[in-house]
Amino acid sequence: MDRNEILTRALNSRVVEVIPEPTPLDPARRLSERLGRPVMLKREDLTPIFSFKLRGAYNRIALLDEARRARGVIAASAGNHAQGVAYSARKLEIDARLVMPRTTPEIKVEAVRRLGAEVDLIGDDYAEAEAGCADIAARTGMTVIPAYDDPDVIAGQATIALEILRQTAPDLGSIVVPIGGGGLAAGIAAVIKAVRPRIRVIGVEPDDSDAMTRSIRTGRRVTLDRVGIFADGVAVRTVGETTFELCRDCLDDCLTVSIDEICAGMKDVFEDTRAVLEPAGALAVAGLKRLASNGSLPEGPTVAIASGANISFHRLAFAAERALVGEHREAIFAVTIPERPGAFLEFCRVIGDRNITEFNYRLSSRDEAHIFVGFEISGRDEAEETERMLRRCGYRCHDLTDNELAKTHVRHMIGGHSRSSADEVLYSISFPDRPGGFLKFLSALGGRWNISLFHYRSQGSAYGRILCGFEARGCDRGALRARLDSIGVAWAEETENPAAAFFLR
Repeated sequence: MDRNEILTRALNSRVVEVIPEPTPLDPARRLSERLGRPVMLKREDLTPIFSFKLRGAYNRIALLDEARRARGVIAASAGNHAQGVAYSARKLEIDARLVMPRTTPEIKVEAVRRLGAEVDLIGDDYAEAEAGCADIAARTGMTVIPAYDDPDVIAGQATIALEILRQTAPDLGSIVVPIGGGGLAAGIAAVIKAVRPRIRVIGVEPDDSDAMTRSIRTGRRVTLDRVGIFADGVAVRTVGETTFELCRDCLDDCLTVSIDEICAGMKDVFEDTRAVLEPAGALAVAGLKRLASNGSLPEGPTVAIASGANISFHRLAFAAERALVGEHREAIFAVTIPERPGAFLEFCRVIGDRNITEFNYRLSSRDEAHIFVGFEISGRDEAEETERMLRRCGYRCHDLTDNELAKTHVRHMIGGHSRSSADEVLYSISFPDRPGGFLKFLSALGGRWNISLFHYRSQGSAYGRILCGFEARGCDRGALRARLDSIGVAWAEETENPAAAFFLR
């Protein structure tokens, strides 16, 4: 499979039957002003299913022969691909069955059901749903519609590149594309390199789901042990075989961004368009900003693919909270101040006219107090200068701006230190977030270890994140880690994390 074959398939695709007009290419005026060059957003969030996935799914299904259509279609998906298959099947009057993990947010499950497809909820993640899909397909003879690793699916996504070439001037410098399994990036990169190879095509992944980046760097497909839970639309452990070959051949670069940068990208798009993208949908904007900040964004106008907008409403609070950090507008510190009347006032006078965004405190001793404080800043330089200023004034402080434990758990925990817990160890744990998930986790853990601390905060994603403290003596900690491994949850010890040391231990 090479770039010319993808171009030929894209030119002969059936996508126009379901997306008769090109999706808009909107100028991002505020972002353009900040970056000093024209930035345009390819609005794939405006398709009938609010995602680019409709293109590949429809093209693949529309090209089926009558015998396969009669047997119906089936696919495994945690969201957008499922909606693309269901929508396409309804338009083509074909039976559709979608296999989705039990952890899939209800908003996505209901969207598929409203489109008339049958839904099977199997497993706790995409891999288990995919295995269930293969089993049902073998028993029923239904045709499996791959999410990304299929020439006709890739060609359907590649029609975005054809539209961009018609919508832009010849001086277009770059296109920035999100990557999950690689179908979108492979299709766009293949067409661009076949038609106008001087345009640079750059892929972007979350730094906790970077299978394509690692695969390209090592020269072979890499399977991740775990993937991140925030940008669920691109949470893929292994990229496709065909998509890997095309991306390795046609992408000019591949980079990763943080959760905070993704949230800042969501905010940028909202400010320019009033549209609310899902995290995966804002990946390209986050990557574009990273390229601009390190001076590696190619010259000329640039296009970022706004790939989708299927997000649960209650996830927006988390995104808004993290966006300030992602755009370097907030810095978070642990600061030690004297425990005496007037100490907080003195601290505020030292800060001066800097705006405090958050202040958490609880009495822990009669000598000193550890405070969790956030400042509004104009950039990382100001954060570093603030830390130096605090140290010059005699305050002990620690920058927690990039500390995930601090941002996910500690800032929401006001209780402070416990003098009663003995031999406490702390673990951050991820587990499938579905009804009964807490009970299943605790039951599997058993009653051997006393839980001394527990914090959970919903992010509206497929996996829940908790911070858990256990009373476990040194000789018993190996058994605790072995039990966590046997349960199958993702975990990391946080006992020595600076945020925990300041506020929880």
